[in-house]
Amino acid sequence: MRYTLRQLEVFVAVAQHESVSQAAKALSLSQSATSTALAELERQFECQLLDRTGRQLKLNAMGFQLLPKAVALLDRAQEIEDLMHGRQGIGTLDVGATLTIGNYLATLLIGNFMQRYPGSRVRLQVRNTRAIIDSVLHHELDLGLIEGHCENEDVVTQPWVEDELAVFCAPDHPLADGQPVELDQLLRENWIMREQGSGTRLTLEQAARHRRGRFNTLLELEHTEGIKRAVESGLGIGCVSRLALRDAFRRGSLVPVVTPELDLRRQFGFIWHRHKYLATGMREFLKLCRQMTEGATRSDQIDVPYLP
Repeated sequence: MRYTLRQLEVFVAVAQHESVSQAAKALSLSQSATSTALAELERQFECQLLDRTGRQLKLNAMGFQLLPKAVALLDRAQEIEDLMHGRQGIGTLDVGATLTIGNYLATLLIGNFMQRYPGSRVRLQVRNTRAIIDSVLHHELDLGLIEGHCENEDVVTQPWVEDELAVFCAPDHPLADGQPVELDQLLRENWIMREQGSGTRLTLEQAARHRRGRFNTLLELEHTEGIKRAVESGLGIGCVSRLALRDAFRRGSLVPVVTPELDLRRQFGFIWHRHKYLATGMREFLKLCRQMTEGATRSDQIDVPYLP
């Protein structure tokens, strides 16, 4: 075989970082050794895998074809190495979760996973839906836990558990009387919104797409807890997952707004690259996620600790 796993590892790192120097840091190699390994791989097969654009290296057509195959081969090689060292074959898992899942479910899942497999390592990125999908496409994440849909043909999507958003307000807000609120009235209210690119924002806007009016967005925030605090202080109304609101509704610090004209249901799902090799760690993590939500028809029914 004319190539080495080290050459493929260097190629993957350069492709992901789009920089030889950044790839060298990630691999704890010298920049010279990194450049040499990449150049040798290209020379051996008389091909070019990356094109230089300014200071960045971008995958060309050949590089795009090679990247998923190289990642899958390296994953399998790591699994073999773990087995030969007498480990449980779990290794390192890079997981990405959207903000609702990341803040309210992912840390519990990861904690349970690491207790079950003490030799495992899990790295978690918490970002919005668009960013998680992009990271999966670029092989920066093994697995993504997202809210809503992903229609990219290079991404495998599997449903997990249903989630539902809820419009909410402070207890002293005029909409807190428990009466149904028409969409026209909602559009006139001040809104504390999630940012563009979030699954939450997309679900809300899709639910209201049959009306020509637009939401009156007073403030955009990237974090659910910030939205809840802003609504509690009386700045406006918000819309996030019922999972994130469960404890606040129990305390009475926030109140649900009845919105019969809005269908705010969505799906939590798993995503991974279509060419990704499902190593033992990925398979076991997916299995644990499904076990945790067994019997729950909606995310806010999942058994998670209550925060008084």
